[in-house]
Amino acid sequence: MGKSKKKEAAADTGATAITATMMAANPAATKAWMDIVSESTQFVTDRLQQDLETQKAILDYKSPMELLQVQSEFFRTAMEQYTDEVTRLCKVMSKATEDTIKDARSGHSRGYDDVPL
Repeated sequence: MGKSKKKEAAADTGATAITATMMAANPAATKAWMDIVSESTQFVTDRLQQDLETQKAILDYKSPMELLQVQSEFFRTAMEQYTDEVTRLCKVMSKATEDTIKDARSGHSRGYDDVPL
């Protein structure tokens, strides 16, 4: 038995309509938002994978010294990755701000002779 067409239609139009509306209002801001969400999602996915690998290593430890080594490596790596992620997000946000400002400019300049007195 196939999926209901009503459910598919409702799911398809929800996010698509919102995205289309946002793109129409401010394409630069929407692209920036999508970039930030994509970057954040990728980071969280990678971190969760590494957290699971660390948990597995903790469960497999043979000595307290090995446990200490696994934990210290985990924290060192996590801090480096979080620092790098903040740096990447700041760059994405800076670019988004520049693009939004550039998009908001009209591109028209006024001369002194066209100002009514």
